[in-house]
Amino acid sequence: MQATLGRLKGAVAVAFVVASITAAAPVAAQEVDFSGQTVEWWVPFSEGGGSDVWARFFAPYLSRHLPGNPNVIIRNVPGGGSITGTNEFAARARPNGLQLLGTSGSTQFPFLLGDTRVRYDYADFEPVLVSPTGGVVYVPASAGVADASELGELVDTELVYASQGATSLDLVPMLAFEVMGLNVRHVFGMTGRGDGRLAFERGEATIDYQTSSAYLTNVAPLVEEGSAVPLFSYGVLDAEGNVQRDPSFPEIPHFVEAYEMMHGEPPSGVAFEAYKAFFGSGFAAQKPAMLPGNTPENIVQAYRDAFSAAAEDPELIASSGEVLGDYDQAVGDQVVDLYKVATTIDPEAREWVRTYLSENHSVMLD
Repeated sequence: MQATLGRLKGAVAVAFVVASITAAAPVAAQEVDFSGQTVEWWVPFSEGGGSDVWARFFAPYLSRHLPGNPNVIIRNVPGGGSITGTNEFAARARPNGLQLLGTSGSTQFPFLLGDTRVRYDYADFEPVLVSPTGGVVYVPASAGVADASELGELVDTELVYASQGATSLDLVPMLAFEVMGLNVRHVFGMTGRGDGRLAFERGEATIDYQTSSAYLTNVAPLVEEGSAVPLFSYGVLDAEGNVQRDPSFPEIPHFVEAYEMMHGEPPSGVAFEAYKAFFGSGFAAQKPAMLPGNTPENIVQAYRDAFSAAAEDPELIASSGEVLGDYDQAVGDQVVDLYKVATTIDPEAREWVRTYLSENHSVMLD
């Protein structure tokens, strides 16, 4: 009887020790399994827009590569230029791996500018994917310049840009033109970059930019026929945050190169730092996917591993051209640094932009 009691006590002790070890094990070491679960990928835009298309493209691959192959559905929460849905996610999303947020540069911009409507802080989210895109600035052949090396000849010419708004993604070309020293009059009211291109083709606008896919589809033919001249791309950022040539347009100089051609030295100063912040947020790291803050480390890692696997999935690679372009997706260890570029700005640079918008375009953000 005593022997039996001794063995029972020993078994209880061993079980207690095992349970204690399991409870004390690092969260990262615990297995993640989403079997039978549904992941809601929040998109703070309407169906059919660029961010919606991007999320719906990635969703089946995320499902395929997350542990347990959960169902991944898109939840559109539009309103307030994407601020409404992002505010709601920040307030309500639970850190259990079943709710994911995908935003865009037009969500990052109000945050960077200190818009008082914003109730979210990108520092509180856990990034698991960042998708870049690109853009090319061009002028009509009638402007009389052959390429970026002749930009200086445009200094005394008033150029016209058809804009969607001073705080939209068109803030990036606005700051680019300002830093470059070009004399550009911004005409607001366009509902999309397609409208801006049509204004260019009608001769109403004399400088324009298009994102990579739209440029390749609609502007490259104008260049080939000799009616449009590319000046510079915005470029892309490498892992160290340095601007490099856009892989979709390796023959076109990026903004920094074009500036050096025009001014004989690289750009610097607070205005350039402001441009870099919004370029990074609007293009080089345009679309981040994030989990709520305080999501356990093992779940965050499972998502990062899943997006890494998705980016290498042969089926995704074969079908990604129209949605993702020729750009490497920031996944795994790369995601943190590029995310920081997209979601942070030096306070002095922020104040410079706010003052610039107030004094030049009557934009009041308070």
